[in-house]
Amino acid sequence: MKRAAITLEKGQVIELELYEQEAPGTVANFEKLANSGFYNGLAFQRVVRNFVAQGGCPEGTGRGGTEKIPCETQNNPHKHVRGALSMAHFGPNTGSCQFFICYDAFDYLDPWHTVFGGVTAGMEHVDTLRRGDVIREISVWARECHQE
Repeated sequence: MKRAAITLEKGQVIELELYEQEAPGTVANFEKLANSGFYNGLAFQRVVRNFVAQGGCPEGTGRGGTEKIPCETQNNPHKHVRGALSMAHFGPNTGSCQFFICYDAFDYLDPWHTVFGGVTAGMEHVDTLRRGDVIREISVWARECHQE
């Protein structure tokens, strides 16, 4: 199981579980970008209360990106609910580096955007995000699951 943490400029931490079984390509892309430092210093460029907080644009405009990745919505059981981490894009198979966290449930997004994780702690920090809040760092790591 993969875990991630978004550390904001003022030290708040948003903890995430990543769904690598259901969205392996999206998780691998996010991990590669995060652990290379790509997200360090970027901002949440779009925060729409009661909808989503979106970050990860290298241009800060919502139009920037990196290498395109395919959507992984087929047979993905995860839904756009409060705390869902999903890949932003401009159309099918155009996701790259931008992601969003949902403030509520939006089932109409399920067939279009890949849910690849969910907030496990720190949703109160997502609730207080403002446009322009800076990401100090995103880190991704594997958490070993031990069976007893």
